[in-house]
Amino acid sequence: MLHKTRGIVFHKIKYSETSIIAKIYTELFGLQSYLFKGIRSPKSKTKSNLLQHLSLIDMEVYHKQKSEIQYVKEIKSAYNFSSIPFNIKKSSIAIFINEILYRSIKEEEANKNLFDFIFNALQFLDLKEDKYADFHLLFIVQLTKYLGFFPQCNYSDINNVFNLKEGVFEQNISHHTYYIQKPISQYLYNLLNISFEDLDSVKIPSKNRYELLEKLIEYYQLHIPAFKNIKSHHILKMVFNYKSSNKP
Repeated sequence: MLHKTRGIVFHKIKYSETSIIAKIYTELFGLQSYLFKGIRSPKSKTKSNLLQHLSLIDMEVYHKQKSEIQYVKEIKSAYNFSSIPFNIKKSSIAIFINEILYRSIKEEEANKNLFDFIFNALQFLDLKEDKYADFHLLFIVQLTKYLGFFPQCNYSDINNVFNLKEGVFEQNISHHTYYIQKPISQYLYNLLNISFEDLDSVKIPSKNRYELLEKLIEYYQLHIPAFKNIKSHHILKMVFNYKSSNKP
């Protein structure tokens, strides 16, 4: 049976000389693997650049339950990025977000709220003209809402140490090493309470961004089995020069 669905490209690999298999997070079926026959052929009517990582696409697909590979009848762009591919800072953020999503989302079932969150967030980043240096921090914090381990918003002057294992703010440093102290814990709390539209209000010193980022990756590692080997945050460190006060 044919279905029309939006999709977000997470990953792709070459399959034969002219074909591609792509991991695509879909609105209707969750994460699926799709075979695009002949898409790398010069004669193909569908261009393979539609399958760049995080591309937002519209698809008409054949779907079979429990099938490891699904098939596509038609694909077209649902939104053409105007700045992400051409802006080194935005493209670095996108690479990082893509790696986080690819390593954290495995469900082969629909999650409309999660899909809309990712789809809309990517468009927001593409259209944001400035003050987006903390976008990836807000994104991975808000993503935990949909992954099931969103931190408790119980920060206070007393409870100002964030326990990464338990996902709560506590009064004392835990007996283990998985925690965040002030001021980093307060920056985390601030991110828990805003939306992307409030991104301009985020005030995280450049010198603290990378520390918070590493702690958030550690938080994911503690709460998602087999979540490891994240490497793209090192690119962010170089591109944004976290030790300086460069803008945006």
